[in-house]
Amino acid sequence: MVRATKGYIGLPLEGYLARWYARITRGSMDDYRKGAADVNARVAAGAKVLEVAPGPGYLSIELARFGRCHVVGLDISHSFVAMATESARQAGVTAEFHQGDAAAMPFADNEFDFIICRAAFKNFSRPVEALDEMHRVLRPGGQAWIVDLSKDASQDDINACVADMNLGRANSAIVRWTFKHMLLKRAKSRTEFERLARESAFGSCQIEAESIGFNVWLTRPAA
Repeated sequence: MVRATKGYIGLPLEGYLARWYARITRGSMDDYRKGAADVNARVAAGAKVLEVAPGPGYLSIELARFGRCHVVGLDISHSFVAMATESARQAGVTAEFHQGDAAAMPFADNEFDFIICRAAFKNFSRPVEALDEMHRVLRPGGQAWIVDLSKDASQDDINACVADMNLGRANSAIVRWTFKHMLLKRAKSRTEFERLARESAFGSCQIEAESIGFNVWLTRPAA
């Protein structure tokens, strides 16, 4: 019997781990607001935007506050979907969250105008399939924006990034350990991102270095 491949690398972010992640990332709300503002400025009014792996939903909810586009999130964690849905309700914004695998999205072809995936791509167990799914659900002319850690990030830069999160001594130590022993091992280099893009339906990508990571841009050509 062939065993199905789980959609993520590492431990499932459910229950306590999901709540812990939500707590430590809540301190980065300025970054989520900036990301949401960047997406809002890039899309037309009425656009349909998908966030892949939104976690607790912070960026999606901030984007929904602008009221200009239809916001949808897809996460493999049941806990994150429940958290994000409740947070959107409490915030009084319209954003819908679905549970599912980035490599097998429960959406129709050509459904979205823009896709954002932040700090999650390195954890996908089937990255080429995930890119293919992004291409499939994008409308012709649509764009995907992946923000993620670089395998070449220095420990000094990571330490500075963690310090900016204002986590307290214990959580800072845990996060630094996680970066060093888990996340950097999963992270992609520029060359690896370019190879994955070539192997996917996109065929190519544009990459910009920023802080400890990359902005990766992928476009589905207009028909």
